Amino acid sequence: MSDLLDRAAHAGANRYLDTRGNITDAVTFTEAVIDGLASGGGLFVPEQIPQLTLDEIIGLADVPYPVRAATIYKAFNIDLPDDQINALMHASYGRNFDTPEICPIHHLDEGISMLELWHGPTSAFKDMALQCLPNFFGASAAKLKGEGKLDKDFCILVATSGDTGKAALEGFKGVDGVCVGVLYPDGGVSDIQRKQMITTTGNNVHVWAMRGNFDDCQTMVKRIFADDAFADQLAQEGYALSSANSINWGRLLPQIVYYVSGYACMVRSGALQAGDELDVCVPTGNFGNILAAWYAKQMGTPLGTLMCASNENRVLTDFINTGTYDISSRAFVLTPSPSMDILVSSNLERQLFELTGRNGNAISQWMADLNDKRAFQVDRDTFARIRATFLSDSITNAECLRTIKEVFEAQDYLMDPHTAVAYATAQNLKGENPVLVASTAHWAKFGGNVYRALHDMEPGEALPQDIAALTGCQLNQRIADETGKHDIPAGLADLDAMEARFTEVLDADEPRTESAVADFIRTQKS
Repeated sequence: MSDLLDRAAHAGANRYLDTRGNITDAVTFTEAVIDGLASGGGLFVPEQIPQLTLDEIIGLADVPYPVRAATIYKAFNIDLPDDQINALMHASYGRNFDTPEICPIHHLDEGISMLELWHGPTSAFKDMALQCLPNFFGASAAKLKGEGKLDKDFCILVATSGDTGKAALEGFKGVDGVCVGVLYPDGGVSDIQRKQMITTTGNNVHVWAMRGNFDDCQTMVKRIFADDAFADQLAQEGYALSSANSINWGRLLPQIVYYVSGYACMVRSGALQAGDELDVCVPTGNFGNILAAWYAKQMGTPLGTLMCASNENRVLTDFINTGTYDISSRAFVLTPSPSMDILVSSNLERQLFELTGRNGNAISQWMADLNDKRAFQVDRDTFARIRATFLSDSITNAECLRTIKEVFEAQDYLMDPHTAVAYATAQNLKGENPVLVASTAHWAKFGGNVYRALHDMEPGEALPQDIAALTGCQLNQRIADETGKHDIPAGLADLDAMEARFTEVLDADEPRTESAVADFIRTQKS
């Protein structure tokens, strides 16, 4: 839909380039949010990364979270009025979260603190962005339509490894002029994640399972976005495609906020002295969450080492340690942390663009090599820059489960498998600085593996017959009774009583998937 947009400069507003150098004129924030993906397959990045002083960063701890988020957006000088940004942030971060802190910090011993990012409506960190993005997407579309630069409604097409899908469905349902379709790997998400998606209410949502793994779903979405003939077909229906995956800059910007905010809150709590470095450890699959920490660091937040925590799908660990990204013969492993079961990490492209000094030609070549050869190798200087900021380790399935039990028994803190991967990585890589671990999901989203962990079972081991007969909700209640952790959010506890609305399973076939998407869009016009 890029050709529909007037690229005339918006005075004073920060503008956006693409990582492959294919667009000739930089676009505004609202245009980048609406487009999602740049023409030619590149990702949007801001021309200017704003700078905050230490006092400005620390001062964020004195204001409510919506004000912190609005402050960061204004620093990026997006092309929406300040009063509208304020209103959108208060709509994004309010009673839809179960605590006014929005993302509180829980301090554990040994200099490790947990940034709890799962207090939103779907109990996963994706809510931090996907309660925000739909509001700004709607505002962006309204602005561009009002200026005569846009004449389409939108289908948000999402590939998910478990959490993004439900968060997108929940964020976009009921939004005027937008419908949202989600693809998830059949059998590749937890029972709770699956039920969260297939029971979603609302007339503008749809969900499909796809045979294969997350990379198959993500590849399918990218192919559909690149199909000009399909775009023309949708245009005849009055629709265009856009994205809510972290390839959309509107997904990434809200994530930057919580790292800046987290540093401020660590200082205010006394866990850190102002100006001292704070290391960050992030469980990473698609690289967006840890990339947000890198942008926060560039803005002036005194973050030190960024620790990339991988599970047994350790492609990012191997890349950070060697400079070679190679999936040519790499097996895809199903792990207790399925949202990280990813081999093609889309947001790494943005990171490499920044670390090469914004060399679009290098990025285009590496992405072509990844597509054609399933591998690429960065140059020596880029690799040195990676090593200057990032460390990485991978955690086995057994280590992941063992960490859940050890932390619970030692500190009465129950974590989900993704957070356990990050905690174990932080323990392995920790230096002198305190570490802030991104805690990315409530434990009850992954009750089966939490049960295995607490009962010393092997990864993948069949649950006892009486436990296997329980629904995901019943199993979570069993764990809560055993541990005393009766904090299961209502959105997870009540799933058994909800109607399963979406049961179709698709093959990883582009024409069939496009047909399903087109049929769904037609229902929005009836």
